[in-house]
Amino acid sequence: MNSVRATNRRPRRVSRPRPVQPERNNGDRDEEAPAAAAEMAIEESGPGAQNSPYQLRRKTLLPKRTASASATASACPSKGPMEGASTSSTEGFGHRAKRARVSGKSHDLPAPAEQYLQQKLPDEVVLKIFSYLLEQDLCQAACVCKRFSQLANDPILWKRLYMDVFEYTRPMMHPEPGRFYQVSPEEHEHPNPWKESFQQLYKGAHVKPGFAEHFYSNPGRYKGRENMLYYDTIEDALGGVQEAHFDGLIFVHSGIYTDEWIYIESPITMIGAAPGKVADKVVIENTRDSTFVFMEGSEDAYVGYMTIKFNPDDKSAQHHNAHHCLEITVNCSPNIDHCIIRSTCTVGSAVCVSGQGACPTIKHCNISDCENVGLYITDHAQGIYEDNEISNNALAGIWVKNHGNPIIRRNHIHHGRDVGVFTFDHGMGYFENCNIHRNRIAGFEVKAYANPTVVRCEIHHGQTGGIYVHEKGRGQFIENKIYANNFAGVWITSNSDPTIRGNAIFNGNQGGVYIFGDGRGLIENNDIYGNALAGIQIRTNSCPIVRHNKIHDGQHGGIYVHEKGQGVIEENEVYSNTLAGVWVTTGSTPVLRKNRIHSGKQVGVYFYDNGHGVLEDNDIYNHMYSGVQIRTGSNPKIRRNKIWGGQNGGILVYNSGLGFIEDNEIFDNAMAGVWIKTDSNPTLRRNKIHDGRDGGICIFNGGRGLLEENDIFRNAQAGVLISTNSHPILRKNRIFDGFAAGIEITNHATATLESNQIFNNRFGGLFLASGVNVTMKDNKILNNQDAIEKAVSRGQCLYKISSYTSYPMHDFYRCHTCNTTDRNAICVNCIKKCHQGHDVEFIRHDRFFCDCGAGTLSNPCTLAGEPTHDTDTLYDSAPPIESNTLQHN
Repeated sequence: MNSVRATNRRPRRVSRPRPVQPERNNGDRDEEAPAAAAEMAIEESGPGAQNSPYQLRRKTLLPKRTASASATASACPSKGPMEGASTSSTEGFGHRAKRARVSGKSHDLPAPAEQYLQQKLPDEVVLKIFSYLLEQDLCQAACVCKRFSQLANDPILWKRLYMDVFEYTRPMMHPEPGRFYQVSPEEHEHPNPWKESFQQLYKGAHVKPGFAEHFYSNPGRYKGRENMLYYDTIEDALGGVQEAHFDGLIFVHSGIYTDEWIYIESPITMIGAAPGKVADKVVIENTRDSTFVFMEGSEDAYVGYMTIKFNPDDKSAQHHNAHHCLEITVNCSPNIDHCIIRSTCTVGSAVCVSGQGACPTIKHCNISDCENVGLYITDHAQGIYEDNEISNNALAGIWVKNHGNPIIRRNHIHHGRDVGVFTFDHGMGYFENCNIHRNRIAGFEVKAYANPTVVRCEIHHGQTGGIYVHEKGRGQFIENKIYANNFAGVWITSNSDPTIRGNAIFNGNQGGVYIFGDGRGLIENNDIYGNALAGIQIRTNSCPIVRHNKIHDGQHGGIYVHEKGQGVIEENEVYSNTLAGVWVTTGSTPVLRKNRIHSGKQVGVYFYDNGHGVLEDNDIYNHMYSGVQIRTGSNPKIRRNKIWGGQNGGILVYNSGLGFIEDNEIFDNAMAGVWIKTDSNPTLRRNKIHDGRDGGICIFNGGRGLLEENDIFRNAQAGVLISTNSHPILRKNRIFDGFAAGIEITNHATATLESNQIFNNRFGGLFLASGVNVTMKDNKILNNQDAIEKAVSRGQCLYKISSYTSYPMHDFYRCHTCNTTDRNAICVNCIKKCHQGHDVEFIRHDRFFCDCGAGTLSNPCTLAGEPTHDTDTLYDSAPPIESNTLQHN
């Protein structure tokens, strides 16, 4: 609202002057109540009561207050402003001072009559008499005696008076300026909340169409209410404020007030007054201009408990003609409380707060079903907005723009036909404990350098996402609950850089946090779980910092980095996800550092389709598949990690995978510590690969690689197994203390072995199968236990030194007499002892276990012990399980 508009508005109608009161006999009202009492007393006393000593007489009338009369007021006990003499706070409650009790004989009631009236007359009769009194007379009656004080303060009497004046069916308390609230009489701490509220609201003007003429035409009936003013229109009442007829408290009574010109330029208080739900009964509507306009000078104005509508005849007016239900302009800070706010205008928000110094307090309002934005805060405006219901608006429930910086607490923002809250163009604001849900677009949208702070809100069940930060948006989102949104819980894109800290992001119908299109951001200390897609997804050149989060129990993977995604991912705990803990693919290069990635239902970290990056100082353990898989051109740097407890091996490199695997500790995996297969060519340096429940390193199916300066020890099978056309280079490794062979090379594989130390392995140091040729230089093979050669020399069946996971390499045969299959093998000692004289055939020198000793042939072995149910010799370690690539956008 600019100054031009203010100066061009139509002139306010002059308020109706207060009518001249006709002269009244000051004794009229005083005579009525005692006379009624006398009549009732006479009726009760029976025939002849006219001559009874109990007959009441009229009290002598006292003049209006004088200095001496004021001095005598102290004779009546003070019981609060409404119970005794007038005070500075309640002087308007009547023009006369409280009358003092006179002790002289000439003024006393006869003692029996006084005793009867004050002590003997039944409560019901006294209350009936008091029911004819207005509030001033009740207060004076309360000063007569203790009994009258109790009866005159009866809540039923005051409720009748109160509802006659204010219409409220529950007391409206007004303990301080700008604060109104209704109470339940039965639960309120004050013994008579009706009277307490009457006192607080007494000095007010009333807008009650059609009643003013009646009120001023019957002065006798409303004697004592001279301080009350009545008007037919709100404009007239506002004019009365300007002309200083009263202090500025305006009660707007039940009715529909249409097209009044309500510009507020002073600290007036305007409140609806009606029975039941007050705001439903008091409706103020405009069809041509903004319904309420607050201008400079209305710093402490109050409007409450009414319905405020803007319902233009032309719903599609041009933007320069946009009007509002409430328009709050520069340098004013009104209080709007318990109002229902509705606008059918398609181009103007229901509430517009605009300009430097615009700082309203809007509480307990319902801003719903509007055809544009519900609440619009712009141009450096501020304000406090608490406990409002904002729903089903055509555009955003709240817009904050152009350095607007409101405080918004405990609002319920839901079922919007657009976004719930939209901050843009440098909009700011502090949002706390709001419930934002079921909006058609995002629950909270941040755009174009906006920088709100959102704390402890619930953002859920959005028909798209929860939070959408884009086009260089920022913001701090702290300790919120973000859940059950149809798309990602948080979207960050197009050079936006928010802080997402301490939130619970869960049970989304897609991902938890989705960062794409050059998005950034700090994602920190969040609990991200139970989402249908990845807990965090990073793609298309995005580069966030992701740290100290828990990402778990997702129906997909934990973190998914693809399409050239980047980022620093550190000190997170990623666990119990259905797919990989971390996926890195399609040219992505994240840095994963110091994370705990564990207990996944597939792979721990999965690099595929040219996924790169750095994986360092992580603890990766207890996965159903491998701890790390690398495939299809991926070339990560994997260093200083602990990779252990995998049910399918430590690291699997396959399908042309690459990678630099350096200084890791790989141990206690159920299968090989490292698998290299299918044309893969990684570099392994300075790793410790030990205590595996299978081999140390298995290279097969054309695998290659450089293995250099590794320590490979205490593995259940061969320290290094090379098979099926593979050709690695092993240089300066130490392979020792294995429970099988040091190095085994089989199935037409080759290798280059240089300067390796192979020692103290159970079966022996180096075993080469038939047809294998290797290049060897400067290797040291010493002090191995040579258990195979010792068993052969002792005439033992080699099955004795086999197990389900370790197979000796030696000569093996087939027995045609016993009809052995191509899958069966018999050791040399069983051929000599158990199959002596049979038709036997030497097959080759290779890895096997003896089927004769295993008890799987028709003739029992005379050299071995108990039979086994295994029927096939295994020449290689069992192959690992490879992950299937699942494409999810």
